Amino acid sequence: MSQSTETRPRLPHWMKVPMPHGADYSKVKNLVLRQKLNTICVSGNCPNKGECWSAGTATFMILGEKCTRNCKFCQVETQKPDPVDYDEPRRLAHTIRELNLKHAVLTSVCRDELPDAGAQFWADTIRTVKEVNPGLTLEVLIPDFRRGHKALDWVINEKPEVISHNLETVKRLTPEVRSMSRYEHSLEVLAYVSQSAAVAKSGLMLGLGETPDEVEEALLDLFHADVKVVTLGQYLRPSNQHYPVKEYIRPEEFARLKAIGLKMGFRYVESGPQVRSSYHAEQHVNA
Repeated sequence: MSQSTETRPRLPHWMKVPMPHGADYSKVKNLVLRQKLNTICVSGNCPNKGECWSAGTATFMILGEKCTRNCKFCQVETQKPDPVDYDEPRRLAHTIRELNLKHAVLTSVCRDELPDAGAQFWADTIRTVKEVNPGLTLEVLIPDFRRGHKALDWVINEKPEVISHNLETVKRLTPEVRSMSRYEHSLEVLAYVSQSAAVAKSGLMLGLGETPDEVEEALLDLFHADVKVVTLGQYLRPSNQHYPVKEYIRPEEFARLKAIGLKMGFRYVESGPQVRSSYHAEQHVNA
């Protein structure tokens, strides 16, 4: 069902989540603020923020909170980025240690203005985090680095356990929804990552106007790229200026797609209205 670009439809009952609360939630929130770090939990307005922070986990966003791309689904601001904060890896590493995390997820804004699109900073961050936190497992949700294999190698060589890059939507909708990105390029990134020792992972948002057949086609494309883990979740419109929600996908459809993905051969399929890229991420290392 199509929605006006001027209205925000009422959420169905299956999309309602409890308000964030609890001592562990407050600990993560206060520590992130004190260390001047960013999380996609806040910048992306993730509906699972309360659940994850109450469990003492968060998805940290490096390289600032201003993005060089203007994807129509994303709440992260599109502005000229601030200078790179070269002390950020140290603060992040010690924050993860203070939280006593066994698994952490890192993501970033796109920094296309940098010569390497931020890849070397990514590598330095992974190395610093692992040095300060021996035994930590790490998932990195990376941009495409403008398809540069050398840039991808910098990340791969630091040996994160999971390397994720989101396809985001089906092929037909990619030009409308994703700024400066191409469906085929994202599949190339994932196929290259899958040749390494890391678990290759990707995710799709549903409710943008895709058809069930298009979702299944995208899943098959990801499987052929040797992706091992897939997440499927409901798209939520951040504001009236963002891409409209065309449909709220029912839980039964998410369950059907999960069964299809597992039958295709994916090791893990996280599929549900509230699912986001890092949902149950600590389990995906085992893929």
